[in-house]
Amino acid sequence: MEAIKNALDFSDFPRIDLIVATLVLLFLLAFPIFHFSSYAMATMIQFLMFSLYGMGWNTIGGYGGQVDLGKAQYVGIGAYTTAVMLIYWDIPFWVSMPIGVCLSVGWSFIIGYPLFRLKGHYFAIATIATSLVLKDLFEVWDFVGAARGLEISPIKYQPPDFLRLIFKEDIYYNYVLLVFFIIGLLYINWFRKSRLGFQLRCIKDNEDVARSLGINVHLAKVKTYAIATAFVSVVGSFHACYIKNIEPEDTMSLSISILIALMAMLGGAGSMWGPIIGAGILIPLKSYLKEWLGATAGLVGIDIIIYAIIIMLVSAFEPRGIWGIVEKIRRRKRK
Repeated sequence: MEAIKNALDFSDFPRIDLIVATLVLLFLLAFPIFHFSSYAMATMIQFLMFSLYGMGWNTIGGYGGQVDLGKAQYVGIGAYTTAVMLIYWDIPFWVSMPIGVCLSVGWSFIIGYPLFRLKGHYFAIATIATSLVLKDLFEVWDFVGAARGLEISPIKYQPPDFLRLIFKEDIYYNYVLLVFFIIGLLYINWFRKSRLGFQLRCIKDNEDVARSLGINVHLAKVKTYAIATAFVSVVGSFHACYIKNIEPEDTMSLSISILIALMAMLGGAGSMWGPIIGAGILIPLKSYLKEWLGATAGLVGIDIIIYAIIIMLVSAFEPRGIWGIVEKIRRRKRK
């Protein structure tokens, strides 16, 4: 009961933050009703997916200060677990998804213990290496379709199939993912006020001081890494049912890992709203700039340049991201 109470307690946020958050939530609830284009709906689903990815990354990368650039490997484990179990044994999403989380968390413990002996950029490089090695293994593993991947055929089922998460219309996917989004938001609100959350902030500030206070630094990092992994794996399982055609390059590439990290970094790593702000800016830019400037204007690649310039400008003015800029403005107004 205490954990639920903490998860629902947003009293430490300014009233304006809660008003804005409520309006955003109402917008997300109402968005599918207005029957926007399928492209707009797909962009909204991508926003919700990367918001959840960013929330997960924010636990270890934001609150813990560990730059993890290998989260795509857990997207792949979750996606492939759900796809394999659905295609070969017709096991529903709601059964395969938690199994995928268990496999992902198990793998995170196996590699997490040695990886967290490393610090700084050595840790970041090691996470990239483990992710790329796993991707290479999947590309030659015939059981999971090797490099060509796996395809979930919706013809076998009668949509809407809530057990297997097979739908014809994206509105169903949108609302299922929105439920995950709200649950993730409540969990992060609990996490930042939990004992582990306070331990991580202490570790981020000074590991030696944290050890002197009796905090098991290594175990705290590994546990948080597992939490971040669970977030990513859940969305990876959803990704398999939503896309229906998965392959190693689509789910486990380095670009996905970097994009996940950028969501939280741009919005504000270590803050409650940072990953959502980052996803709210980067995902529409990524989708619409590519369409407008690439497909329409013929300026292929210009979207990536604009995308990079925005990130560099925000990073140069405020390393803590957009949320850091908001807090800086607030402090000036108080003075």
